[in-house]
Amino acid sequence: MSQAHMPTTGQIKDAAEQAQDTANEAREKATDVATSRWACYLARFGYAAKGVVYLLMGGIAARFALGAGGAPTDNKGAIRALSVEPLGRFLLAIIAVGLFGYVLWNVVRALLDIDHEGTKPQAILKRIGYAAVAFGYFGLSLAAAQLASGRGSGGKSSDATTQDWTARFLDLRIGVPLVVLGGVLFCAIALAVAYEGYSGRFMKYFSYGKLSHTTERALRWLGGFGLLSLAVVFVEIGVFLVVAALRHDPGKAKGLGGALVALAADPFGPLLLGIIAAGLVAYGVYSFGQARYRRIGPA
Repeated sequence: MSQAHMPTTGQIKDAAEQAQDTANEAREKATDVATSRWACYLARFGYAAKGVVYLLMGGIAARFALGAGGAPTDNKGAIRALSVEPLGRFLLAIIAVGLFGYVLWNVVRALLDIDHEGTKPQAILKRIGYAAVAFGYFGLSLAAAQLASGRGSGGKSSDATTQDWTARFLDLRIGVPLVVLGGVLFCAIALAVAYEGYSGRFMKYFSYGKLSHTTERALRWLGGFGLLSLAVVFVEIGVFLVVAALRHDPGKAKGLGGALVALAADPFGPLLLGIIAAGLVAYGVYSFGQARYRRIGPA
């Protein structure tokens, strides 16, 4: 290319600015779609559906802790228990739609950074976490739809899934360190969740103009207690993964339901499980607060 036809610095800068403007415009259009009235309703419906699932989990665990029967279970076990109740399949159909809305909302959060997390490494990890949450709740939404239609059992429990994947990894040459790394990652997530709950940073996502002082304090307490309770369960899951790796025994790995059952087997187990069950219920109620008051879309 001759020097006469080479783009100047100014032309390159103009082209870069034009490309950036085009990208920003496309992102704004996508954000407008994601924050349309019906998309916002679906996202709020998703938080409410998640709240129902946690209320069910917490209630089942609380019954066991009080000696009223049953056994602690995970989110799939909770919706499976609902399916046999009067109107259970009808309610599950509604929950399935709500959970799918929650999936879409987390996809939007991950891709469009609608919460303005930023591009720092910590923010990128958080957005990757939103994508992981979307993946997990997509499976739960499908399970709820399957149970509502009466065409299946809702899939494997979290224990069975965790043990299956642990077995696959342990068959690899570097399987043990990979599973240990997974356990450490769960413990790291637990610390992050615990910090979020203790610090109250989760309150930044709420529209304070809509909150009374009493409602704000209630949401802060419910969310903090719920997140700290979840952090305890995540630590348990991480520890069981490390034990499974070191003993080369996939059966030692536990999912959410297994972690709650193991908690009940510890000294003072019913008391500890009762506290965690109350935390799960608190998180369920907090999720309803998110459905009503959370900021959906740009500030």
